[in-house]
Amino acid sequence: MAQNESEKATVESASHSLDSSVTHVQPPQKQEAAPQGELQRVFSYGHGESALPENKIEEAFENLEGDWEIDPENARNWSTRKKWTTVCILSAYTFVSPLASSMMAPGIPQLAFKYGITDATIVAMTLSIFLLSFAIGPLILAPLSEMYGRTWILHIGNIFSIAFSLGCAFAPNTGTFIGMRFLAGFSGSAPIAVGGGSVGDLFSAKDRASAMALYSLGPLVGPVVGPIAGGFIAQEIGIKWVFIIIAIACGMVSAFAIPFLRETYAPVIRFRRATKRGDLENFIKANPHLVAEHGNKLHFLWQNLYRPIEMLTRSIICFVLSLYLAFLYGIYYLMFATFAAFFNTTYGFSPGIGGLVYLGLGIGFFSATVFGAKFADGVYKKLSEKNNGQGTPEMRIPALFFGSFFVPIGLFWYGWSAQAKTHWIMPIIGSAIFGFGMMTSFLPVQLYLVDAFQYAASATAAAALFRSLLGFAFPLFGQQMFDAMGIGGGNSLLAGLAIVLGIPFPVWLYFKGEKMRARNPLTRTSHANK
Repeated sequence: MAQNESEKATVESASHSLDSSVTHVQPPQKQEAAPQGELQRVFSYGHGESALPENKIEEAFENLEGDWEIDPENARNWSTRKKWTTVCILSAYTFVSPLASSMMAPGIPQLAFKYGITDATIVAMTLSIFLLSFAIGPLILAPLSEMYGRTWILHIGNIFSIAFSLGCAFAPNTGTFIGMRFLAGFSGSAPIAVGGGSVGDLFSAKDRASAMALYSLGPLVGPVVGPIAGGFIAQEIGIKWVFIIIAIACGMVSAFAIPFLRETYAPVIRFRRATKRGDLENFIKANPHLVAEHGNKLHFLWQNLYRPIEMLTRSIICFVLSLYLAFLYGIYYLMFATFAAFFNTTYGFSPGIGGLVYLGLGIGFFSATVFGAKFADGVYKKLSEKNNGQGTPEMRIPALFFGSFFVPIGLFWYGWSAQAKTHWIMPIIGSAIFGFGMMTSFLPVQLYLVDAFQYAASATAAAALFRSLLGFAFPLFGQQMFDAMGIGGGNSLLAGLAIVLGIPFPVWLYFKGEKMRARNPLTRTSHANK
């Protein structure tokens, strides 16, 4: 009993050196090493040091073992140049897959004509079906990345995206096209499943915001840049070439990423090194808790499938924050689905010129990334200093206050200027204000979920699942809503809901979040970040 208490104290002490501090940690019990064949099966994946660990309690225990924290192969110890090269590659991967989600948006009328689609819901589905599989993919690809490494999940997913994009280009009918779009969404979700964990492998909590902002920019800016190029492509050389050019862009990223991207996930690096050195047995003996926790791959996959749902249903914090992000994401894709028709009928914009109207969103995102990351970092560090250098997840929330005020302002501005048919720049300015508020809200919520939850990867997966599902659903009913309420009334409704979801709860969370987390077993072990 005394020995167990001693081990427990040791783990608790070590855990305070982590980015996500862990208290009251009971280390897994030691046990005999499994036979070599079983070990090979078990340790084809691992679990370890990351901003998005599967389990922060185990992460604390693993950090006691060996000299990994000072090992030059640890991604945290790479040179600044190597780290940022990796982040740039991750951002490129994360840019091209969402690019495919919306590049076709200005050419939707051409696509409907090509396949003879007359139903408005089916027309919207050709765009948004991508997001349905984009939501499901990370639930499967994230655990696979922990089994086989993050790098090859990224590479293989991108290669399949090339194939499915070409499938969209040459699809003979509507059903085949929608099927190819669905599969392209699944393969394209690999960077979303893996990239956040890779950023966490590279940077500590206090240095993570800028890298996370660059990584997060891809899923938001990719869908903006896509229509700008897609409008002119569809107008000049046809809708088929939109998908061919997507495939070419994916190929160019792979040509750079495959030779230069290196594995960042600690357990996979350590396992591969032990295998190469013929020291696998000693590695296994030094990490017995991995056998105890992850002895069955199917069980591991099942945990990663059901745990995000558990997060949404058992944590009010995760549910409301994820709902707010999902709501913003749904509005975002609703704009994609309706911009082309609105600016064509109201202002007579051709598909090429119509693609340029998405620049408003892009400008909003870029300005929020530059300003929002610095603001979030500055507020977090300042509040941490006032708390004796100890940060808490709630210190991420003030940046959310700031962003959430701009969302309804942008929606009111866009909706009523569009309703009044003022100069075309006015609704574009409104969309830019919305984009600024959305991106400024997106970053602190992501960081809060990483900091606050014991199963941080599952918390971010839950948010990604929720927002992609609403991104799929909103365009299916959006046009009907605007037809019934008008574009001003419809956007006013969305702005009102944004106020309800985005302002009262974050204020409550800032003051009461620590007590709320203390009552929930999913969050109570994660209380602070240095």
